[in-house]
Amino acid sequence: MNGAFFETKATQKSNRMGAIRKYVVLVLLVLQTTCMVLTLRYTRTVVIDGPRYLSSTVVLLAEFVKLMSCLFVIYYQCNFYPQKFLNELKVGLLNKPLETIKIAVPSGIYSFQNNLLFIALNYLDAPTYQVTYQLKILMTALFSSLLLRKQLSRNQWIALVMLMTGVALVQYPTGSTAVENTSSIQDRMYGVGVLLVACAGSGFAGVYFELLLKSSNISLWIRNVQMAMFGVIFSSITVLFTNLKEIQKDGFFQGYSIPVMTVLLLQAYGGILVACVVQYTDNIIKGFATSLSIIVSTIVSYLVFNDVQPTKLFLAGTMIVIAATFVYGLRTTKPSSTKLTEKDN
Repeated sequence: MNGAFFETKATQKSNRMGAIRKYVVLVLLVLQTTCMVLTLRYTRTVVIDGPRYLSSTVVLLAEFVKLMSCLFVIYYQCNFYPQKFLNELKVGLLNKPLETIKIAVPSGIYSFQNNLLFIALNYLDAPTYQVTYQLKILMTALFSSLLLRKQLSRNQWIALVMLMTGVALVQYPTGSTAVENTSSIQDRMYGVGVLLVACAGSGFAGVYFELLLKSSNISLWIRNVQMAMFGVIFSSITVLFTNLKEIQKDGFFQGYSIPVMTVLLLQAYGGILVACVVQYTDNIIKGFATSLSIIVSTIVSYLVFNDVQPTKLFLAGTMIVIAATFVYGLRTTKPSSTKLTEKDN
């Protein structure tokens, strides 16, 4: 009897700790997403003396920080034994070279996408960026259907329609803005176009990365190391081909400041945080965090930057996108996907 009592108490304590952990990860994800957008927007719009920092160098350093962080996690998992650590890397990276090469596809796309996000924020305010970037959910769903043969539920298809409707309302020009500020509208549409390409890249790379994870027994952290390795390579190529002259003139760290370093760290650890969210929570919690970040970004951007005047259409579109995020994460009685095997691939 006493054993059952203590077992019940232990279960209740474990459930409480699990709930607390979910809320902690939720808050961290909301803060990371919101701070990333707002800090990045600030660094690209604030007036400074001298040259502005190069986004390609930030992406490169972020990939390097991510690589070092993932290596440290693996070293920690090996109880800080150097030989065990080297064996783990040898098995994961050298014994299966084809698996390592495969990861170059999503890594290259992610590297290209990260640079596109910097470009998009030069032309878009933070709320518009945040809401439009939710189209990556649509892209992910489409590529999941094609690559993973995932069967979407009725709720999820309804959510995708709601998502497209909400984004259309957010982007719809109103009043005299559409007539009097043609240049601004052209810049805005260019930013939206760049962001849509980034959404497609994010959707494909994420699904392809999931495909690689489910079709092999390589650990998530080894996969992250592979991703970061190729990320460093592709980012270095981007720096050399796009900003070599600027670097030769004003240096690699031109325009760097505390806010820029903050962006770099948020960029580096954002992907790792998402992995923790997937491990400790579910789609509903992720949707809740994304929705909260949209609301917080809108409020803070309006108060700090004053670069957007929310209209009724904008607010309606934002609410629809938030609702769509919740609906997309609703659980259904039928399984939404099938488990991949080696035979499936």
